[in-house]
Amino acid sequence: MKAYFANGLFSQADAEYNTRVVSALRSAIPELTVYLPQENAAINDKTAYADSKMIAEADTNELTSSQLMIAVLDGISIDAGVASEIGVAYANHIPIVGLYTDSRQQGATNNKKLAALSTIAENQFHYMNLYTTGLIKLNGTIVNNTQAMIQAVQQLINDGKII
Repeated sequence: MKAYFANGLFSQADAEYNTRVVSALRSAIPELTVYLPQENAAINDKTAYADSKMIAEADTNELTSSQLMIAVLDGISIDAGVASEIGVAYANHIPIVGLYTDSRQQGATNNKKLAALSTIAENQFHYMNLYTTGLIKLNGTIVNNTQAMIQAVQQLINDGKII
């Protein structure tokens, strides 16, 4: 059983976050093999060279040979590479678990935050592209913390949706 973990990987913060989340996933579900692109030095050692076709082929092959995709959705917008990978996973009927931890999703019952939506430039919430999140929801789920992500993956395994 193999999962593809998609997130930005170019900052120290992203790389460390990816390592921490994937480590927790590997510990919780040891029978799950997780492909973390930043661990593939052949295409992601930035002191070396890999062109766009090499990167696209390597990551697409890993993704399409996976039974599950985990996509981190945090950031100013969904990482462009992650969004592309979500499209590939959807087109290949690979279940997707979106991990969305942005704190701006809080306060949906706060009347002041809701009222601010009618004032120009006072949106207190984070916007995510609805097409991209729709692809995830049509073929999976979106959760808001690492533990819930692990539980969602375990549920997919228990339900026989990933083998």
